[in-house]
Amino acid sequence: MVLMALDHVRDFVTNQRFQPEDLSRASVALFATRWVTHFCAPAFFLLAGVGIGLAIARSNHATKTSRVLVVRGLWLVLLELTVGALAWQFGFKLVPVFAVVIWALGWCLVIMAVLVRLPRSAVAVLSLATVALHHLFDGVQPAQLGTFGPLWQVLHVPGFAIAGGLFVAYPLVPWVGVIALGYVLAPVYAWQPDRRRRFLLWSGAIATLAFVMLRAAHSYGDPTPWTPQRTGALTAAAFFNVQKYPPSLQFLLMTLGPILVALALMERARGRVAGWLSVIGRVPLFYYFGHLYLAHAVAIVLVLVQLGELHRIDPVTDPASIPSAYGVGLPGVYVVWVVVVLLMYIPCRWFAELKSRRDDWWLRYC
Repeated sequence: MVLMALDHVRDFVTNQRFQPEDLSRASVALFATRWVTHFCAPAFFLLAGVGIGLAIARSNHATKTSRVLVVRGLWLVLLELTVGALAWQFGFKLVPVFAVVIWALGWCLVIMAVLVRLPRSAVAVLSLATVALHHLFDGVQPAQLGTFGPLWQVLHVPGFAIAGGLFVAYPLVPWVGVIALGYVLAPVYAWQPDRRRRFLLWSGAIATLAFVMLRAAHSYGDPTPWTPQRTGALTAAAFFNVQKYPPSLQFLLMTLGPILVALALMERARGRVAGWLSVIGRVPLFYYFGHLYLAHAVAIVLVLVQLGELHRIDPVTDPASIPSAYGVGLPGVYVVWVVVVLLMYIPCRWFAELKSRRDDWWLRYC
């Protein structure tokens, strides 16, 4: 959650008008700032699946859990299209709709409401097949499918599923495979700690090694092979510059491997920093939307200081409207990031304490 804020703060306050993945223009530091946040979405989806598995294990009631998943999934979709849209643009122009990570997570929960009715072994096969084999359909374009083209856009190809109406940045495949993998992984948390940690460490190491081998061989799993760049450091960056939209197999191996290793290593994490992070972890949805509003508000203050005018900063739906003279360099991005995260801790602690004291139904959806 903290790393995710770095990427969004950069969107709001950077003075760069190009993508960090463009290695013909980006520095290694800028690319690394973007790259480190690649781990966020895979972790969210994987751990959401783990949470579903643990919830079913506690309740032993897949039917009830399915109903909860449908309601929560549709709630997330609604929040993305309203609360999220307002946060990005500070305006009420809700069309075109930009479907990003919370949208995808919501629909994946709805799909999981069906998958949890299947044997776990079947879900394991489906999830692995989805993650590993989705590139076999990369050549299929929405225009080839006629009436079903918009559905294919939602499932696999980023872009406008409805012309001028719905832009899908996070197609559901293979994200649904990642959340299903998390569901399959959940029983591991009933194992003895040492056995569980060994499994996570070895699984993470194997996934990471698979990424290195596929990437080094210019092999299957990503549409863009790495190429030598003007410096050695940028060539190394090119090696890790894999496709996120939709996530390629190599992207998922690159991120999920270290995530599994981190899950093993951080089980015993204690102390002040761990406690501080756990506060944010207890209210992730509140933090997610709250940090977007705060980052946008900080950006408005910054543009007022720099240019003497009030101006919304809309990097998602209208990046062309951002003044060319606005923004700060990479060190400034990091300063603003730290400020936003520290400021968010205060309301997050308040809301976490509220949730611990009360059992109102609506708090379960926040």
